[in-house]
Amino acid sequence: MADPLSEVVTLLQPEAAFSKVVNGAGRWRVRRTELGRPFYCVVLEGSCRLAVEGHEPLVLQADDFVLIPAAHNFATSSIDPPDDGPEAPPFVHPNGEFRLGTLEGAPQVRMMVGYCAFGSPDADMLVSLLPQLVHVRGEHRLATLVQFVNEESRGQRPARELILTRLLEVLLIEALRSTAGTAASPGLLRGLADARLAVAIRRMHEMPMRPWTVAHLAKEAALSRSAFFERFNRAVGVTPMEYLLAWRMALAKKLLRNQGVAIADVARRVGYGSASTFSVAFSRHVGMPPARYAREQLSAP
Repeated sequence: MADPLSEVVTLLQPEAAFSKVVNGAGRWRVRRTELGRPFYCVVLEGSCRLAVEGHEPLVLQADDFVLIPAAHNFATSSIDPPDDGPEAPPFVHPNGEFRLGTLEGAPQVRMMVGYCAFGSPDADMLVSLLPQLVHVRGEHRLATLVQFVNEESRGQRPARELILTRLLEVLLIEALRSTAGTAASPGLLRGLADARLAVAIRRMHEMPMRPWTVAHLAKEAALSRSAFFERFNRAVGVTPMEYLLAWRMALAKKLLRNQGVAIADVARRVGYGSASTFSVAFSRHVGMPPARYAREQLSAP
């Protein structure tokens, strides 16, 4: 049986960027303006405040884990943040930890923060299927996984990149599935949390080559066509056929990046009856014909 969540995370191709341990005392705030990089944070000790644009501020406690798949404007701070003003740069301890706020006294929070990158050319589309903000409370295994990522990223042991890729995949899957069944924002997780919709989503992933229609998918979900369409659109945030098209195109891009795969074979494997029909759909979705996309990918450094 297909596992859509694992497939999406694998296609994202997560790569480690950096991670660091930060502690803070007194009143402090760090604002971050990012360009959509995935950000994660685990609180090791104490508590702090997280304010993400478009969301209510969160008070994070020990063992809390936060993932922002596409981070833009957010801030971490002490529970009682300082007044607006210039932010003092962090102090770097000899052991490599960063100190925020006052240097005197025991830290009131200690956390590990990090960024990763998604290597997939379809990262924007795939990330759009995930919640905008993931907050998991009390899952100690996530803190352990983050610790493994930190240790591996700082070492230079054999197979480092492969291990980091696998660790990040496990970390992301574990974080995302920990939110299943909650009031997540529209996307894949909310769709998979609905038992009826999950059947249809898994069928699309198992057999993308089938000539699916909304009626066929509704039958798989044991719902009427109209009820399925409305329920899917509300939970996932796109219509069933939009989701299917996006998934087929992501798979097609992956296949086209493999040297020697014929266009006709790619077309068949993602549900198109002819190479010409597939080429029209691919060009409309991607902005270039599949043959040109394959050439550019093979010549890319």
